[in-house]
Amino acid sequence: MVAIAAALQACRNRISHACKEAGRSADCASLVAVSKTFPADSIRIAHAAGQRIFGESYVQEALPKLEQLADLPLEWHFIGPLQSNKTRQIATHFNWVHSIANEKIAQRLSDQRPAGMPPLQVCIQINISGEASKSGVGADAAMALAGAIVGLPNLRLRGFMAIPEPGHDIGLQRSRFRRVAELLQVARKSLGPAGQHLDTLSMGMSDDLEAAILEGATLVRVGTAIFGVRPVIDDPKKHQQELSA
Repeated sequence: MVAIAAALQACRNRISHACKEAGRSADCASLVAVSKTFPADSIRIAHAAGQRIFGESYVQEALPKLEQLADLPLEWHFIGPLQSNKTRQIATHFNWVHSIANEKIAQRLSDQRPAGMPPLQVCIQINISGEASKSGVGADAAMALAGAIVGLPNLRLRGFMAIPEPGHDIGLQRSRFRRVAELLQVARKSLGPAGQHLDTLSMGMSDDLEAAILEGATLVRVGTAIFGVRPVIDDPKKHQQELSA
């Protein structure tokens, strides 16, 4: 319990310092605690330390945790790759989706968002480094996808998400994040009134959150620096059974 609370505070201090270095307000970027592969008890400890926003990547692992933690006022963000057969569950149980990469998935999320729920807050994932191993659309396709999403009644497009290639060159890190920020500004202008809600840049993780904040990040997704090194998950279903044992 103490370790998670201390790690959260250290992460918040890093965010605050980076915001000040960027000449932005000390709370310019919100923290998404990436809790994938960690049990509900760890999330409960983080909540007791003041954390409210959590990110999950595996639907079949996440849903039992959401149920176990239903007594807490948490905001759930889906940050993993999206599969068509999982969109109904995501549309029903999550507040945000960061990883939309095509119009078909966006349409399914809108169609399957339950009546009476507020619009699902969404970001388009940009494959800013052009890596074949990563999901997301290329920068050249982002505007067309944004135009399609803003017309969907049960989604609210908030901005872009990116996971640049890993590396320790802060100059390269910043250039990747800067490109995503520039794309957001182009989208805001090109979408006219529909672009007024585009206020979110989900970028930056444990190793590069400072570079992301310097280039305008408003959400940073941090897991390892809070919960520790996560195991490699080959079978999420089996892993969830182990978490629940």
